[in-house]
Amino acid sequence: MNPILFEALRLKELNRAGWTRVGIEQPESVASHSWNMCWLVMVLAPSNINRARALELAVIHDLAEIDVGDITPHDGISKAEKQKLETAAIGRILKERPDLLALWKEYDDGETPESKFVHDIDRLDMALQATHYAHSQGADTSEFLDSARKSIHHEEIATLIDSLTKP
Repeated sequence: MNPILFEALRLKELNRAGWTRVGIEQPESVASHSWNMCWLVMVLAPSNINRARALELAVIHDLAEIDVGDITPHDGISKAEKQKLETAAIGRILKERPDLLALWKEYDDGETPESKFVHDIDRLDMALQATHYAHSQGADTSEFLDSARKSIHHEEIATLIDSLTKP
């Protein structure tokens, strides 16, 4: 049996670190985050985005976290070091699948229309989840909403995020 089939299951057990840090009870897993990103891609992909390609990018975007965990800006790890750790991890995980490694690299590089869209969807998912936790648990998730609005490429996604921050 291919070990990657079992390794990927670990994402179902890996809680998103940012939510854990702010005391969210039963925070979402990395796998549930990826699932919601896929849902958002299906619902929101504009006609100029290859939806199938965007879905592939959404599925694979956090796969390196199998090895490195969910590194956040609060972990004291520089962006360059995080990049190095994730690149090494994904190289190990996908060593037998250069086709999937190319997908991950496309997302990581963030230069194609689909990868830019999926990066925006990643931020939208964070904003939606922050809003959900603020309402359901009374948590202060304003830092996540502020962070989500940064570096958005698609005005429609920016508008959606902005609508979550209005009273």
